Amino acid sequence: MSSPNLEITRVGPESESILLNLLEYYLHDMAEWFNFEIGDDGRYGYDMSRHWQEDDGVYLAKVDGEPAGFALLSTAGEWLQQPNAFDVEEFFVVRKFRRLGVGQKFISTLWDQQAGTWLTRVLQANLPAVPFWRHTIATYTDDDYREDLRTINDQAWLFFWFDNGIAS
Repeated sequence: MSSPNLEITRVGPESESILLNLLEYYLHDMAEWFNFEIGDDGRYGYDMSRHWQEDDGVYLAKVDGEPAGFALLSTAGEWLQQPNAFDVEEFFVVRKFRRLGVGQKFISTLWDQQAGTWLTRVLQANLPAVPFWRHTIATYTDDDYREDLRTINDQAWLFFWFDNGIAS
């Protein structure tokens, strides 16, 4: 089986429509653990305005031109008390492209673009996500990462963080 042709692009508000569509799938998946409100129009209605205002890293992944996922990267300062640390705030790969290496290649490419400390927070109850992140981070860092369990709003979260050691 050949490797998927993955294209990763940092996007702005001009791509909001496609991001909001992908976010509906993401929020539907996450609704298993979170009580998201559904609007009168039947949508969850994620608000991207904060990401645009704070100039967060907003990335769209495509495989052979087809939308395959997104990543929303922000600062991890509030979680790690390191103002220059990066947070993989939201990350999603469409089911069609899961288990093909797309997610691992997608996030590894983003990590490679920025030197520093990186954090990924994963709800412990999200059983499909935990082994993906543990394996992906362990592979990327050659097992040189930290993992902690934290309770936030009565839910258990795994915090994975590492310094990628890439010279800027």
